[in-house]
Amino acid sequence: MKKFIFVLMVLTTLSGLAFAGNFLFRGKKEKSSGFEAVNVKKKNIGSSILATGTVKPVIGAEVKVGARISGKVEHLYANIGDKIGKDQVIAEIEKRDLEAQVAQSEANLKASEAGVGVSKASFWPALSAETDYGAQGTTYFPQQGQNFAGLKVSMPLFNGQDLYTIKQSKASKEAAKAALEFSKVQLSYATIKAPISGVIASVTTQEGETVAAGLTAPTFVTIIDLTRLQVDAFVDETDIGRVKVGQKALFTVDTYPDKEFTGKVKAIYPKAIIQENVVNFDVVIEIDDPNIELLRPDMTTSVTIYQEERKGVLVIPRSAVVKEGNERFVFVKETSGSFEKKEIKTGIQSGKDIEVTFGLKEGDVIGIKRD
Repeated sequence: MKKFIFVLMVLTTLSGLAFAGNFLFRGKKEKSSGFEAVNVKKKNIGSSILATGTVKPVIGAEVKVGARISGKVEHLYANIGDKIGKDQVIAEIEKRDLEAQVAQSEANLKASEAGVGVSKASFWPALSAETDYGAQGTTYFPQQGQNFAGLKVSMPLFNGQDLYTIKQSKASKEAAKAALEFSKVQLSYATIKAPISGVIASVTTQEGETVAAGLTAPTFVTIIDLTRLQVDAFVDETDIGRVKVGQKALFTVDTYPDKEFTGKVKAIYPKAIIQENVVNFDVVIEIDDPNIELLRPDMTTSVTIYQEERKGVLVIPRSAVVKEGNERFVFVKETSGSFEKKEIKTGIQSGKDIEVTFGLKEGDVIGIKRD
C-alpha cells in the first residue's frame, strides 16, 4: 500500500513538472511571438522633413484662351483631352465684315498714294521724282538768280502752299496705312490660336454661339502644359527653418504609391497659410522626373525633403524605438530567443528609418511589437 502511494506521488510530481514546463515554454513562445524580428543593417540615410502637397501647373503652364472681338463662333476645333501645339488654330469667329474692312482700308491707302503723286506732279518740272524737298520738314526757297539742278532759277521753285499740300498728302497716306494695319490686326483676332503647347483641359463654348468681348475676354478653352508641373508642399512652421532652395525632394502620389518622383526645392513662399490654427508654409518643388507625364494637376502628394545625407550608418525602423522620458530603448533578441530591452542613442531620421549611434551593432536582431 505504501509502495502504491509512493508511485502515485511520483507520477503526480512528474505530471506537475511537465505541466509547469509546458506552461513556461508556452509563455516564452508567446513572448517571442509578440514581436516582429528585424535585422540591424547599414545603409545611407538623410535627414528629412515630411509634408503633404498638391501637383500644380507652373506659372504660365495653364492658359485660358479667349476672344478679343465679338461675333459668332463659326468653327471650333478643340475637344477636351486633345493635344495641341503652339499657334495651332483653336477656333474661328465669323469674319466677313472684318475682311471687308481690310479691303476698304487697302483702297483708301491706294487713293492716298495717288494723292501724294498728284501733289508731287504739281511741282515745277525741274524737280525729279527722287527729289522730295519738304518731306523731312525742310523748307527750301531758292532765290532768283541761283542755280538749282543745273538750271538758273528765274523764279521761286515752289511756295508755302505747295509745301503744305504735299505734307498733307503724305500725312493722309500714313493715316491710311495705319488704318490698314489696324483692320488687319482686327481680322487676325477672328482666328484664335493656341499660345502654348499642351492639352485641352476645358471647353466653355461651342459652334454657333455669339460671344461678346468686353473688359474681360470670354474664355473659349483652357490649355495645360502637362510637362510643366510643380508640387506645392505645405511644410509645418516648426520645420520651415530647415528648408533651403536647392534641397533634394522625393514625393509619391496616391495613384502610384510604389513609385517615387524626384524634384528639388525651387522657392519658399514668405507668407504662411493658416488653416484651423495650423501654420504651414508653401514650398514649391520643381519636378525633374522623366516620368512627369504620369502626373496630373491637383493630385495629392506625400513629400520628403532631404537636408543632409549620411552613408553607411546603422539604421532601424522608427517604429522599433520605445521612448521613456529622455531615453530610448529597443528590444534586442538574445541567444535564448527572448527579447530584452536595451538602451540606445539615435541620430537623424529619414521617413520610416532612424539612425542608431550607440547601443547596437550590424547584424543584431531587434523586435517591433505587434499591435
